[in-house]
Amino acid sequence: MDLISIKNIINAFLYSGIGLIVLGISCYIFDRLTPAELWKEIGEKNNMPLAVTAAAMILGMSIIIAAAIHS
Repeated sequence: MDLISIKNIINAFLYSGIGLIVLGISCYIFDRLTPAELWKEIGEKNNMPLAVTAAAMILGMSIIIAAAIHS
């Protein structure tokens, strides 16, 4: 059994690209659902609770996407 083949490499790139697109869309939806401008609040006003919430959302979506790709 050949573990490293062209098919496996193409599948890895394809699934990681789809995962990045889904993560980008979920970040965009999260940004639209928050009442303030997300990146302005985090970058200029140093809103740490909003930064932690955004990081938790990104990590959560990443875990879900990784589990969906793995199975």
